[in-house]
Amino acid sequence: MLNYLWAGMILIGIFYGAVNGRMAEITEGALAGVGDAVNLCLTMAGVMALWTGLMEIAGQSGLLHKAAALLKPVIRFLFPEVPEDHPAQEDISANMIANILGLGWAATPAGLKAMKSLDTLNPTPGTASNAMCTFLIVNISSLQLIPVNMIAYRSQYGSANPAAVIVPAFLATAVTTICGVAFARIAAGRKPV
Repeated sequence: MLNYLWAGMILIGIFYGAVNGRMAEITEGALAGVGDAVNLCLTMAGVMALWTGLMEIAGQSGLLHKAAALLKPVIRFLFPEVPEDHPAQEDISANMIANILGLGWAATPAGLKAMKSLDTLNPTPGTASNAMCTFLIVNISSLQLIPVNMIAYRSQYGSANPAAVIVPAFLATAVTTICGVAFARIAAGRKPV
């Protein structure tokens, strides 16, 4: 549906430009937009390579394992039905650490592994368990201390202070995470319909 909406807006814009004799400006705008998109993709690819590489180094050096140990009480609180030494705990920790550091791309592989691990504990395959729903909510709300992507976008587009979003982003993601966890707890306590 969204594709149709975007296609419609683009076609309306082109039609309006053609009717008003501004096709040259449309062409220039399209070419400038393509150039901006390529530059942004290159910038973000560099950021992604840097941070996923650092996450890999942290994993191989044991730093990720130590950070996961620090998160253990939080994981136990959020996912009480996951056994103490289940592989899902480390995958959930890796995903949460990557999200806290604002590394959405680096969080994705760990998130997929965590969801697969949680599915092995699922008593009703084909239906998401409480742990799976809670993980999805925590992952989507994505508590972030350092919003790396947003800082990179702001830097790419010439912001005078790209890091100015750190405090507002932390506050916003803290509120969404708290609300999401509260909702997951309330929903987990309800009987299925």
